[in-house]
Amino acid sequence: MTVNHQKNRAFAKRVVLDAQLCFPLYAASRMVTRLYQPLLDQYGLTYPQYVVLMVLWEQSPRSVSEIGERALLNSNTLTPLLKRLESQGLVTRTRGTRDERVVKIHLTERGAALEEQCACVQQTLSGQVGMDHKKLIALKTSLDEFLVQLRHLAES
Repeated sequence: MTVNHQKNRAFAKRVVLDAQLCFPLYAASRMVTRLYQPLLDQYGLTYPQYVVLMVLWEQSPRSVSEIGERALLNSNTLTPLLKRLESQGLVTRTRGTRDERVVKIHLTERGAALEEQCACVQQTLSGQVGMDHKKLIALKTSLDEFLVQLRHLAES
């Protein structure tokens, strides 16, 4: 057995950070969120609040469970977040008339108007990253496909 072959076999048996898929995903997520924060500070938003607002900008009203499913947030994270958005005057919460357990989240006029103000956030971040636009689109497409697979695994 050659020395290189022995090294490769030893490398394959060890748990090495550089060989993991999870770490670059985790690190990239944290770094992107960190880059978003100064852009969102001017609107008084955290990144998770921004995600929830993007879900509501797609369609409002939505139930809390619909928002959680779309944003991949648990209700114990989502409930205080929605309360803060409500205290900021960006959303309102109403209980269902047929089923009081269902809480609907509605954008306020102020919350809806914030979409136009936040339109530049994504472009600004893309410009800061400095990667070729086609590469960013390809990365997003690959991550979307990967996320579909992960959701299937989580559902089984």
